[in-house]
Amino acid sequence: MTDPLTHHRVLIVGGGAAGISVAARLRRAGVTDIGLLEPSTTHYYQPLWTLVGGGRAGARESARPEASVVPPGVAWIRAAATAVDPDAKRVTTTSGASIDYDYLVMAPGIQLDWDKVPGMSAALETPDVSSNYAYELAPKTWDRIRNLRSGTAVFTQPGGLIKCAGAPQKIAYLAADHWRRQGVLADIDIHLVLPTPGLFGVKVFAEELERVVDRYGITVHTNSEVVEIDAQGRRAVVTDHGGGTTHSLDYDFMHVVPPQSAPDWVKASALADPANPAGYIEVDKHTLRHVRYPEVFALGDAGSTPNSKTGAAVRKQAPVVVANLLAAMAGEQTLPAGYDGYSSCPITTARNKMLLAEFDYTMQPHPTIPLIDTTKERKDMWLLKRYGLPALYWNLMLPGRA
Repeated sequence: MTDPLTHHRVLIVGGGAAGISVAARLRRAGVTDIGLLEPSTTHYYQPLWTLVGGGRAGARESARPEASVVPPGVAWIRAAATAVDPDAKRVTTTSGASIDYDYLVMAPGIQLDWDKVPGMSAALETPDVSSNYAYELAPKTWDRIRNLRSGTAVFTQPGGLIKCAGAPQKIAYLAADHWRRQGVLADIDIHLVLPTPGLFGVKVFAEELERVVDRYGITVHTNSEVVEIDAQGRRAVVTDHGGGTTHSLDYDFMHVVPPQSAPDWVKASALADPANPAGYIEVDKHTLRHVRYPEVFALGDAGSTPNSKTGAAVRKQAPVVVANLLAAMAGEQTLPAGYDGYSSCPITTARNKMLLAEFDYTMQPHPTIPLIDTTKERKDMWLLKRYGLPALYWNLMLPGRA
């Protein structure tokens, strides 16, 4: 680790997938004065947490020391940001340091707002509620799934943008397939509560997921959200936005996903989109440059781009940010690279099958694997999810090679 400095040519806020990928690409391009602001000592491959919760992977496999992924030559500032002043070109940290920059890359990730749903935090303290959105809770998800033999299981998704919007469905399908294999599926009433009008925003993928839901006998509540949880009574209050009604669901097990937003300090900054209450950083959706501060770029979950917030999106955004940042640093007036909104969502539909949903800003399929129909659930796609994508992440994406 390098001691905090007072100034960097390029300052990157966030040492997750986005920040590390950009840092590695900048180093490979020959940029030398890079600061990376990140408080965590552990780096997580979060897409694996769904498989942890579904009993298909171990939690420790998703974690590596942060020091092992920070590119050589990058000054790791082990502190969290508390404020950013883009007019002064300065970021303030929890350590008390103020770091000035010439160029800023914002990749602080997304904030999990557990307390925005009354009763959710308290419910997570009980044995019957869990969430794959936290490393320490994903093993609890699997423990409860494998021990449930009858009753009602509820899987929730909040309104608004969240990271990996397919994850709330993935765990429902993994659980249902496990219960089917154990011969108890007929004794478990499964409910999937979604804020959207359908299972997916792209028709061809929605149709395939409808077949999956029918196979497992899952009751889907569309245009709906869990707005309150009574942990003691094991009851979730569900609002149907389409019909304007509210009803309750009793549960024996519930997997919850919290509402999400930009970190509070980002919301309070001049970088936030004033028209968006979630406070995401206001960037041009193609160049990923801030619309009001030309020396600021942003990517990943905290950006305002209207794509699905996934690691696959970060992998396509990182080279765009780096190419455009290098052009800006060279004094070029025109930015050379553009992001088309590509994202992918590997949706596990069974314990050995996966649907790879790839799409872009047009909300049309955007396949990248030749000769394979990835609009259908496939066993070979499961191998990609379980083994191929983690290897791609650690060995190619983070080092800035893919």
